[in-house]
Amino acid sequence: MSESSLSNNRRVVAIPWPIVKKKVECAGAPFLRYYSIKCHGDDALLSTSKANEKAEEVIFDDDVEYLRSLDPKDWKMQDHYAVLGMKNLRYKATDDDIKRAYRQKVLKHHPDKRKAQGEEVRSDDDYFTCITKAYETLGTPSKRRSYDSVDHTIDDSIPTPAEIKKDGFYKAFANCFESNARWSEKRNVPFLGDENSSREHVERFYAFWYEFESWREFSYLDEEEKEKGADREERRWIEKQNKAARAKLKKEEMARIRSLVDLAYAHDPRLQRFKQEDKDKKLAAKRARQDAVQAKKAEEERLIKEAQLAKQKAEEAEKARLEAARAEREQQKKNLRKERKALRDLCKSNNYYAESEDETVANMAAVEKICELLKVNELQDFMKDLESNGKEAFLRIVKETEDKLEAERKAMFETKKAEEQKAKKDSAVKAPIEWTVELTQLLIKAVNLFPAGTNQRWEVVANFLNQHGVFTDEKRFTAKDVLNKAKDLQSSDFSKSNLKKAANEEAFDMFEKEKKKVTNHVDDSGISKSDPVKMVNGVSNSKAADDNKPEDKAWTKTEQELLEQAIKTFPVNTPERWEKIADCLPNRTKKDCMKRYKELVELVKAKKQAANLAK
Repeated sequence: MSESSLSNNRRVVAIPWPIVKKKVECAGAPFLRYYSIKCHGDDALLSTSKANEKAEEVIFDDDVEYLRSLDPKDWKMQDHYAVLGMKNLRYKATDDDIKRAYRQKVLKHHPDKRKAQGEEVRSDDDYFTCITKAYETLGTPSKRRSYDSVDHTIDDSIPTPAEIKKDGFYKAFANCFESNARWSEKRNVPFLGDENSSREHVERFYAFWYEFESWREFSYLDEEEKEKGADREERRWIEKQNKAARAKLKKEEMARIRSLVDLAYAHDPRLQRFKQEDKDKKLAAKRARQDAVQAKKAEEERLIKEAQLAKQKAEEAEKARLEAARAEREQQKKNLRKERKALRDLCKSNNYYAESEDETVANMAAVEKICELLKVNELQDFMKDLESNGKEAFLRIVKETEDKLEAERKAMFETKKAEEQKAKKDSAVKAPIEWTVELTQLLIKAVNLFPAGTNQRWEVVANFLNQHGVFTDEKRFTAKDVLNKAKDLQSSDFSKSNLKKAANEEAFDMFEKEKKKVTNHVDDSGISKSDPVKMVNGVSNSKAADDNKPEDKAWTKTEQELLEQAIKTFPVNTPERWEKIADCLPNRTKKDCMKRYKELVELVKAKKQAANLAK
């Protein structure tokens, strides 16, 4: 093979390099062009170059008939763009376009040029004044902005619902927002977009237009110029009127923009779609929550059912266990009865291992005791032992049974004895205080001295009794003892109470003791027993009159009963009542009876007060 053929068969193989991802900074004209197209939908650099090319190709109109029809005195109402031949460019015209158009008009329509051509020119009302005013207005940025704000070619209309329905939302509002975007103080006005616009774009669009700031102003429509005022006051007044008119027009303009945005917001299908999506999301979230709640509820119900089933199984198991235990107990009872019967039959067949009738009776009783004490397994062992050893085993188990019963009796006796000693010891710790007549009367007095409302009343009453009472031992009253006694007095009937009976019996016993002393004293001193005046308590008449008066003697039980019966017999309306009552008591005077009655009344009142205070 030749060298040329080898060279023709050779192939160049490119060795691929590994791909490395790098971060680059976006810069340069291509990126600016891309950014302009992406954000504004147009190529700024290309539009600028096209505008420059267009400026070189612009041909300005020259409507002489229109210029000759203008009134120089009414220049403010003329179309300045039409005067300079830029009727189609209008606000899109650049400053260079305005200058070039003005130069062309001056070169052609200047009065000197026209005079040189033989045209008759009137200097006072020539139309060239309108050209000058047009350039003066459009050549000054502030004046041009003022004129552009009120250009008669501006369409300030808002689409109607019929137009929106006919042309569609995007077509009806796109041009409208685009034409109003020229008034924005801020640059980069967002476009309306289309049905594929993202939520962020739509929200940014409406946020911008709801906060729209317009540079449009209406000073060109001022009815009077401030400079025409004769003095400062008049110029101020003119300026005030012009400001009010401008503010009104500005307010109407902002209301128009707001109405346009509200109308678009209400008819925007994208917002309706977004609202429906949000509604669907909320509904889905709500359904998810409901499903979660239902799942949780189902899980809880499942757990409850499982718990109920487990409980039911446990109850069934417990019931089965109890039933088995009951059956086992029944079986044990049955076995126990069987073993007892076998023991009785065995002992009976052997004549209870007795040699006499008395021993037979005793062994029969011993067999019953053994049957009551021994269990099934013990009875079985005893039966085997009894069959092997006979009477010897019987006597041994009888002895063990007696010993066991004796031990149980001793233990029971010791326990009962310990309980009795403990009860006796407890009763000896605090024995109840005996309430005598003096202590009871002292209690009534303390209750009257310390009425209801006294701070720690019953403790105070107990301390009073402990200080003024006479005790036979070292025991003292407590608040609980005093309160219980007061309640007893409240619930008892004084006329038939044990207290009154005890007092009367004690007084009668004291009277009998004094009578015996008097008798003994008479026997020793020789005083006649028939002289009651000389033998009062075993002393002479004069000493008895001084020391022991009749009304101071204690009332006996008999006298108390006679007094009560006499009071019932002679009611309050009986004439000479107390004389008749005193006649019923041989040893008491009218004064004694009245005094005793008052004492009883005071005791009853004291008892009632104690009862009320105890409540």
